[in-house]
Amino acid sequence: MEKIERLIAIVMILLQKEVVSTTEFSRLFNVSKRTILRDMETLGLSNIPIYSIHGANGGYGIMDEYKIDKRLLNSGDLENILAALGGLEQIYLSQEVEITIKKIESMVRGAPLKSAIHVSFYNWSGRDEMTGILKLCQEAIAHNRQVNFDYIDKNGASTARTVEPYQLHFNEMSWYLIGYCLTRMEYRTFKLSRTDNLTLGKQTFVPRDHAADRTFAEGYSPELVQVKALISPAIKDQFIERYGRKRIEPHSADWLSATIQLPQNPIGFRHLASFGTELKIVEPPSFVEAFRQYVADVLKSYS
Repeated sequence: MEKIERLIAIVMILLQKEVVSTTEFSRLFNVSKRTILRDMETLGLSNIPIYSIHGANGGYGIMDEYKIDKRLLNSGDLENILAALGGLEQIYLSQEVEITIKKIESMVRGAPLKSAIHVSFYNWSGRDEMTGILKLCQEAIAHNRQVNFDYIDKNGASTARTVEPYQLHFNEMSWYLIGYCLTRMEYRTFKLSRTDNLTLGKQTFVPRDHAADRTFAEGYSPELVQVKALISPAIKDQFIERYGRKRIEPHSADWLSATIQLPQNPIGFRHLASFGTELKIVEPPSFVEAFRQYVADVLKSYS
């Protein structure tokens, strides 16, 4: 963290808390106590009304007349914000998110908030590798810098791309970059796990009209087919979470009937195959046959 960012963070924390010790600041920003002392001297020279308190319970504070009015946010609002940030922290591991959480926690005096909501994701090691890529993309978006990378398609073919980046998109378990591809001269959505040798370009760009308002680019919203399936009660909860209760009806003593929409492609087939013998596709016939062929191809790999 740069010094100016740390100074701003210190002021924001002091605006919301009575007294913060040098040790607490040192631990939060991962710097020495001497660095914190120099930061306080810098803030004092900048006419920020900071005062020090000596003793066992001492530390630094800021004059009350400069403190923020917290009536705009109640404890429930703060819990909701922290719950959302907690989820972001797990899918995007970054010091910036951690510090933001600390700042919001500091807005409540006393013990930290005990949120009734806890968000958990799988602790996949691949997320650590993705952090550097995400930071690079964020920097490129913030400063209108082109990015260069090799993009690998589903068949393993690689093409060199130069892209004007506009938005990062997290969809279910994957990160995507939405931007204008100068190689293809059109808006594209790139799955970041399919990129290689991603670097920040030297060229800047002027954002195109309405580029910031674009959502998932075409190609990642395939045509959906209405599918009827028989499902075991053992996976009913998973279908409720994904498709809702209204999509499920009684069928027999051993099966439930589910009507859902899926793409008729390997993505949809992989999702259905994950349920194993707990699911049977009933209709439409064309989908049943395509899925049967997909399963047969899988079995061939083990013959």
